[in-house]
This record gives sequence, C-alpha cells and structure tokens, in this order.
Amino acid sequence: MLIFAGLGNPGQRYARNRHNIGFMAVAAIARACNASPWRARFQAYACEATIGGEKALLLLPQTYMNESGRAIGEAARFFKVAPADVVVFHDELDLPPAKLRVKLGGGNAGHNGLRSTTAAIGNDYRRVRMGIGHPGDKALVHAYVLNDFGKAEEPWVEDLCTACADNAALLAAHDDAGFQNKVHLFMDARGHGAVKRLGEKSE
Repeated sequence: MLIFAGLGNPGQRYARNRHNIGFMAVAAIARACNASPWRARFQAYACEATIGGEKALLLLPQTYMNESGRAIGEAARFFKVAPADVVVFHDELDLPPAKLRVKLGGGNAGHNGLRSTTAAIGNDYRRVRMGIGHPGDKALVHAYVLNDFGKAEEPWVEDLCTACADNAALLAAHDDAGFQNKVHLFMDARGHGAVKRLGEKSE
C-alpha cells in the first residue's frame, strides 16, 4: 500500500489558495485513476485507487495544514506503510511557479505541513515539491500562500496537476526521476517553461 497525501487547508474558503496545490494534485490523481468515492477516515478525506498496479490510499487531511501529520500518521500506522511509500504533494515557495521537484527526506524549509508530517512519521518520506514562487519579501509569505491563484496562474496550475495525475504510475513504481522528467517535458510542451515569478518582468 502506498499513501499519496496532498497538503492543504479544508473547506471552500481555502480551496483555490496557493497553499492548497497539494490538495489539487491529489484530487486530480483520484479523478484520473477512477478512485473509490471520497469518505471521511483518518481525520481526512480518503479514497483508494490502483496506480500502476499498486494499491494506493489518497489522502486529503482535514486537520488544517499545521496538523497534517496527524492524519498522515494515523493512515500510515493503520496500513503499516513505511515512510518511503508515503508521497506528500505540497506547495514550494523556493521553486519558481510551474516547476516541480521530487525529493526523499530533507529539511522542511519552514513548511508547517511538512514539519507536522515529519513529527508523525519521521523524515524519510517522499515530497513532490510544486513550485508556486516567492512573493519576494518574507513578511508577505503568509498572505501570499493563503491567497487564491490569480487568473493568469490557473492554466499552469491545472496543467501541473494534470501532469502529476498522468504520470502517477511512475511515482507508484518509485521512479521519482522519471516522474519528474515527464512532468517537466509536459509543462515545457504546454508552454510553461518560462513562467515568471510574481512581479517579474519578461525580458
């Protein structure tokens, strides 16, 4: 059993926030994989799917971002899932918009959802870092992540979530480099290779 967990905040108020791109990606995977209906389990919305021949639990914690680890930890203990079989999709300020990187372990870079997950299951889980860019000033970060994506951002957000869904079987097979490469090629082909950070001018 694998766990694919998206990080975000519950409820309509937060649904389109930059902080919720992890939720959006996992919801896209559920749709693409004809997952079972969502139901309340493990302090989360959960559904099951077969991804690349592997059984996976898809998880959207409903504990608010800062307590994401409570839901992920509960599900991991129930199914006896090792940290390396847990994949967490989350927003990443330190990557430009529309970029994606996968890494195993590492620091939490001030991300409260990751900090909570690490406290619950240890550090050796896989992170799908979905770039949202940085507002340029640390004082603006809180408002930036809790604001909705702008209209101009929506096409790359949708495409990045689609790319995650279309290539989820590679993550299920632990081919993180292959997954990252396929997403990169798809985003380039869709014309998102040179998405600018907020406020950045084109050359």
